Amino acid sequence: MDTAIVTGGRGASGRWVVDRLREAFEVVVVDRDHPGFGAAPVENVDFRAADLTDRGAVRELVSALEPDAVVHWGAIPALGRHPEGQVFENNAIAAYNVLTAAGEAGARIVQASSDGAYGFFFAEETPLPDELPITEEHPRRPEDGYGLSKIAAEEIAAGVARRRGVQVASLRPSWIQEPGGYPCRDPDYTENLAAGAGNYWSYVDARDVAELVYAALTTAFAPDGGHEAFNCVAADNALGEPLEELLESVYGDVPDAGPGVEGDGSAYGIGKADDLLGWTPEHSWRDAVDEDVPRPELTQD
Repeated sequence: MDTAIVTGGRGASGRWVVDRLREAFEVVVVDRDHPGFGAAPVENVDFRAADLTDRGAVRELVSALEPDAVVHWGAIPALGRHPEGQVFENNAIAAYNVLTAAGEAGARIVQASSDGAYGFFFAEETPLPDELPITEEHPRRPEDGYGLSKIAAEEIAAGVARRRGVQVASLRPSWIQEPGGYPCRDPDYTENLAAGAGNYWSYVDARDVAELVYAALTTAFAPDGGHEAFNCVAADNALGEPLEELLESVYGDVPDAGPGVEGDGSAYGIGKADDLLGWTPEHSWRDAVDEDVPRPELTQD
């Protein structure tokens, strides 16, 4: 069985990725903290503790494990709880260290980018997109440290792919939800249009994220080496209302370029992931908000 390293695998969304990958890989979770030597991991999961901003430690660890695949999911996931400069430095340096080491190992690579790379959500004044749907070719114009860190990570990925001839996918999720939780359906969100306007009411289920990671690792979309970015969002918006009417209500306008979005569709296009990876999201808030699906446990009691 092939070996896959997953950084940040003990996090809220990372554990869904680990749980999906352990069906096909021996997974080694690399995180800042270790669950403890007394913890018994579930089948096909092991742990290492490392500071991803420590270049030497990351390189040594990856070299020793000789992974077939590396999923870089470890990062500060948003602004607000750390100084902005620290968010940028942590995320950009960790991406450089992990992706460079993974490329040297000849591994297939997937990393967590974000719709924050487009620059909508954390902008001082949220702009309308140039067109709908927002495809991966849409200009990226972030102003903030988080979005800029994702731009840096994607450029690092492209550089590693060129230099090492490896396949790298950067996934751009938008507000990952866990089944049964779904804060995008809380009344504070659904009854206040402005609350979700920054990412145009988009979201994605953690299980669909994990499935896209798996698809990107196991599909040869760039067998001779190359980097591709993929939007990772649900097919519908979180309010279940016609998207263009929502935009008109909040912004007083809708983009006049592109084919538009039908009904309650997402602002983000997902056709590229379907075309290259055969991935389409399976989950909607309509079913998942009340699902009783426990968060994956990575250790046994």
